[in-house]
Amino acid sequence: MASFRKRGPYQWQAQVRKTGHPTQTKTFETRAEAEKWARGIEVEMDTRVFLSRAEAESTTLHELLERYLDEVTPLKKGAEPETNRLRAMMRHPLARRFVAGIRGMDIARWRDERLCKVSPATVKRDLVLLGHVFEVARKEWGIYVHNPVRDIRLPPSGRPRERRLLAGEEARLVEACRKARNPWLLPLVQLALETAMRQSELLRLRWEHIDLTGRTAHLPDTKNGEARTVPLSSSAVAELRSLPRALHGDVFAGITREAVKRSFMRAIRRAGIKDLRFHDLRHEATTRMFEKGLNIMEVASITGHKDLRMLRRYTHLKAEDLARKLG
Repeated sequence: MASFRKRGPYQWQAQVRKTGHPTQTKTFETRAEAEKWARGIEVEMDTRVFLSRAEAESTTLHELLERYLDEVTPLKKGAEPETNRLRAMMRHPLARRFVAGIRGMDIARWRDERLCKVSPATVKRDLVLLGHVFEVARKEWGIYVHNPVRDIRLPPSGRPRERRLLAGEEARLVEACRKARNPWLLPLVQLALETAMRQSELLRLRWEHIDLTGRTAHLPDTKNGEARTVPLSSSAVAELRSLPRALHGDVFAGITREAVKRSFMRAIRRAGIKDLRFHDLRHEATTRMFEKGLNIMEVASITGHKDLRMLRRYTHLKAEDLARKLG
């Protein structure tokens, strides 16, 4: 049964005791609010649908994000960028709130703040991640909490990028990379343009998986979870032959994704190039493969795309080249 106790001018404590259930206690500003809450708890206990909210009411979003970062993120291939996103969420004032009290309107306010600073696609990825944090807490950690991300509208992903290197940009980029303090930036950029590998795949390359004589590079661990072997052009082979070999076997030793990002951004600023990302080099390389005459299945076997419709997004053939083919 429920009992109520006045604890101050504006505090009423409600307590619900029932055999077979943990005691539930919560404080409200008025007795009416306390009685309403107690009735709801009693009904849930009577109908055997009660789940304790105690942990959700004493766990902050920061603690939830921290546990997810410790237990779930390390198991993912994209652990490094996800770690950065989670740490950014931890710094937001919303992270200090108890998860039981976070509503859809709170997440919507956070979404709108983020949309003023970053692209809709970035905000959507952050919201999907945050929603998964709540789902893991509810399904796997036994924390009775509602997922507030389900209650809001996700921003549209926007049109996919179709950025290609413009006339003169490749030469300026290569020269800027050659002057970079990071010695790995130039070979990373040149291999990305020759192989269409993702940045993460390049950073995980090991010499034991590279056959310079047979001109192949084996990737045992890729984004889509399937291994693949990438053929190497003569330029890619020459670039790899010029690299020093470390004892531990990594082709690009001791460099992180964040370090590549910072070095690449400095390089494109020196080169006077705007709106270019490292991943755009994969788009450029893939398109060049089509321009060389490879068919869609051949390109898919090199790039690792399982969905051929997704591969079309990377293929942005120049209209003037198509016009010459038409005669």
